[in-house]
Amino acid sequence: MSVITTDVMTTTVQPIGIRPTGYRLPDEAHIGRVRLQVSDLSASILYYTRVLGFRVLDQRGSVAALGPHDGSPLIELRERRGARPVPRRGLIGLYHFAILLPDRAALGRFVAHLADIGAYAGSADHLVSEAIYLSDPDGLGIEVYADRPRSEWQTHGGEIVMATGPLDLRALIRAAGGEPWTGMPAGTTIGHVHLHVNTLSEAEAFYQRALGFDKVVWSYPGALFFSAGGYHHHVGTNTWAAGAPTAAADDARLLEWELRLPAATDIGAASKGAATEGFDVRQDEDDYLITDRSGITVRLTQRSNS
Repeated sequence: MSVITTDVMTTTVQPIGIRPTGYRLPDEAHIGRVRLQVSDLSASILYYTRVLGFRVLDQRGSVAALGPHDGSPLIELRERRGARPVPRRGLIGLYHFAILLPDRAALGRFVAHLADIGAYAGSADHLVSEAIYLSDPDGLGIEVYADRPRSEWQTHGGEIVMATGPLDLRALIRAAGGEPWTGMPAGTTIGHVHLHVNTLSEAEAFYQRALGFDKVVWSYPGALFFSAGGYHHHVGTNTWAAGAPTAAADDARLLEWELRLPAATDIGAASKGAATEGFDVRQDEDDYLITDRSGITVRLTQRSNS
């Protein structure tokens, strides 16, 4: 289904974004689990539970699955003892993964919780969303955010308008209504992944032409954003760490992220598009693993949230 919006800056009506010329992902496409390699599982679990408010849903040896209070696993931590922390400049690979809260009140409760425990975080108002930024014990980037209503998003020439401005933290805390933070609430999801890549042309070739995302933001300095269904972005890419090494086997890093699709035919079409464009495609039972030119692997799956 085509997503139509009113362009508030030109008062015309037009589709959001630039569609791929071949296969296009369905509107229902969304991000599933992220799998992370960490250096010390116990330290990471302490951070993800105490600071972020996740629950450990399953732990077997050096692997733990975490999720919000409705029991949906969103993050898988895999320990590699002694893995190198992410350097300050970053590595080609993960910039951050983004945890989407169900509403603004939940984000306000999270901000108040961070203040209560004295946890350092950055913040930004992106117009389409309000965001808090943190780093885990290995330096892996994390965003926790809430979307503004789509009716408030602006477009210009079909491009979704995003920016980075100061966030009104006091207003966010007021939105919490005085309710305490009790951990990641039901309805929390992984909203997007944001990646350091070698070049934006390579990112466009993979995420738009090969996988079938729409390109939705292209005027942000050094970055391109891609989505399905008119969302502001399911995948962000940037060249802000250009020239840095690619995250390697001995680094704390993103091992893979899931792109969940509604039908096996969609998985087949997306994987075929990637293979046609010359990308490495590997089958793992009913899933397909595809690695881009920056060494970042996406798993195409029909897996549910359970």
